[in-house]
Amino acid sequence: MDLGFGGEIADLYHQYRRGYPSGLIDACVDAFSLNGDDLVIDLGCGTGQLATPIAPHVRAVIGLDPEPDMLARAHSAAQDQGVTNVAWMLGSDSDLPLLRSLLAEQPVGAVTIGQALHWMDHEALFAAIGPLLRPGGGVMVVANGIPLWLQDSDWSRALREWLSDWSGARPANSCGTDNATQQRYRQSLTANGFEVSKVELDYADELDFDHLLGGVYSALPVDRLPSPKERPQIAAELREVLHPYRPYIEQVPVRALLGTKVA
Repeated sequence: MDLGFGGEIADLYHQYRRGYPSGLIDACVDAFSLNGDDLVIDLGCGTGQLATPIAPHVRAVIGLDPEPDMLARAHSAAQDQGVTNVAWMLGSDSDLPLLRSLLAEQPVGAVTIGQALHWMDHEALFAAIGPLLRPGGGVMVVANGIPLWLQDSDWSRALREWLSDWSGARPANSCGTDNATQQRYRQSLTANGFEVSKVELDYADELDFDHLLGGVYSALPVDRLPSPKERPQIAAELREVLHPYRPYIEQVPVRALLGTKVA
């Protein structure tokens, strides 16, 4: 499955995408009573922003992603941080039944999905996760903020208009962070036998221009990424458009659905 997030996109993703607050990791550990005997599977792991901080709390993590360049970048980043108990594996949510066979029916403590569920068939996925889990284990689905182009701020509205002109289409993809989609996820978890709770963490941070532009580039498929020759002009145009709205304060609502397996 090629989603177009290989090559340079993996480096942009690692450099400019937000990590996850420590309170979220603590909530996951507490909700599923994770410990040093547990195995965790992080689906759509990207460059490891969620898998790596969970790893010190458990025996091992399997980071699963369909993009080899994402996995290579995740492996490198984990090594830089001294994290050695993550196995980075090529695959997708549809590979869970096979992964269960490879694990010889060994149950796992949790399956985590950080800002990636919108790429998956969540109905089929939630049905497949249950048999993988030990009693008291569960699934955590995270919405890590709102896309830069959909926020309720003057700079975000200006970015949205500029992206509309630049791309020829108004950006509207919420990446699964909108309330309606979150409610569908919750209902599906409940229908598949999970007891669902919610964690809400909110914070604000200031973006510099490079992180704002890099965040936009990291969301593009590699075939739509501007060439290095084009980027200085694009940066100059966008900087001029956004300059009146400094500082670029981002409100980051982190929302996690925690589905615990009911024995």
